[in-house]
Amino acid sequence: MSERKEIVHLPSSELELMMIIWEAGKPVSRTDIEESLGDKKWAPTTVLKFLSRLTERGFLRCEPMASGKKNLYFPLISEEEYLAFESNSVMGKLCGRSVKALIANLYENNTIDEKELDELQKFINEAKKSK
Repeated sequence: MSERKEIVHLPSSELELMMIIWEAGKPVSRTDIEESLGDKKWAPTTVLKFLSRLTERGFLRCEPMASGKKNLYFPLISEEEYLAFESNSVMGKLCGRSVKALIANLYENNTIDEKELDELQKFINEAKKSK
């Protein structure tokens, strides 16, 4: 197994492929990914190019299938690891690492609503109880 590289921010197209792979919960082939793209019709060479980049960046491991005609792609970085990386990155860049500033901005700009604030409050209460 190859050594994992440092996590980096992914462009939206590569992140879209990673989300498909994470959602599958198992190794996937290029054709599996293409089928999951739905209305988005990318050429096979485009999908392969993105998969190659993700492999080079340490997000995926590529192994040939038994038939030797296709490759399987295995995630090396979990969705949770990437989310933690992006959350820290956004917090540092936009809010000076202040969760309060981030939530206040989201609320003031109508990005989150009262229901989501209630869900967040419930999460906070449960998190406090579990510590």
